[in-house]
Amino acid sequence: MSRSLTFAYPGDLSLKTGGYAYDRKVIDGLRSLGWTVDLLPLGEGFPAPSQATIQSASKMLSALPDNTLLLVDGLGFGVLEAWATAEAARLRIVALVHHPLALETGLSETEQKGFRASERAALASARHVIVTSPMTAREVSANYRVEAHSITVALPGTERADPSSANNHPVPQILSVGTLSRRKGHDVLLSALKSIEDLDWQATIIGSKTLDPATSAALSRQVNELDLAERVQLAGEVDDPKGYFAGANIFALASRYEGYGMVFAEALSHGLPIVACKAGAVPDVVPEEAGMLVPVDDADAFGRALRLLLTDPDARQRLAAAARQAGARLPDWPETAQIISDALEKIS
Repeated sequence: MSRSLTFAYPGDLSLKTGGYAYDRKVIDGLRSLGWTVDLLPLGEGFPAPSQATIQSASKMLSALPDNTLLLVDGLGFGVLEAWATAEAARLRIVALVHHPLALETGLSETEQKGFRASERAALASARHVIVTSPMTAREVSANYRVEAHSITVALPGTERADPSSANNHPVPQILSVGTLSRRKGHDVLLSALKSIEDLDWQATIIGSKTLDPATSAALSRQVNELDLAERVQLAGEVDDPKGYFAGANIFALASRYEGYGMVFAEALSHGLPIVACKAGAVPDVVPEEAGMLVPVDDADAFGRALRLLLTDPDARQRLAAAARQAGARLPDWPETAQIISDALEKIS
């Protein structure tokens, strides 16, 4: 059988988000393993595209030849249930689910029900489902009626990195990386930072300001209202955040949900102690000995965790050492690509 496939994706594949980074790495990895990967852009607006975009995407997908092996990013696949149902017998459809659409923060109950129903119907038409964490595998199996044997877990790869060299910096550096969206909980982080303003620290938040302009604007206002503008930088997107990781003392991200959380793995690889929330797959990624996990939306608890790491150098070093050890155990991208390649080869 020919090692060729079509990879269909919504939006802009070049965006600097964890999901798109995963897609790019997997595409490159599969090509390095000898796969021919054709790219098929589905259009903008997913997971809530216009009807015209759905019709256009469905038309492009239906133009694929019979028996095409088709890998579809879940951000788009979850709302293309009508197309998937119609083409399930003709195409070999595989879904790549970063996290179920209904679990996005800020959705109304009606929106959640709609996404859950459409994604469940779409996944019923897939011959296999690839997920990025054991937690997402459990969620898809329990609540989306996908049999466990039809799911492959392919953890994101992590590039090996030198440990942070920031200990000699006169002012502790707190780093957060994540799109400026509701789900990433930067508003909680800012409130937590306000509670420790009596301590020395500087904070940098890296993440796109354009994907959720309303949240981005609200965060900018919050920084000013809390009088933190001289201590908190909303840096926007950066081409390569490695230098920021290397220069940080603490990684802090108050996500309300994560399907995996690639930035937590990157923080581990740099040996950074982590403050985060018990949300989604975060506890699966961040070992207890390497991070302090607090309840979602609890800014006071988040602030107390930051205070402990800033005032107790021994605790910070202990968590940093555990983070380095955990980071060394993480899979790399060639391993991730090989897992996906093996799964795709079995699709009949």
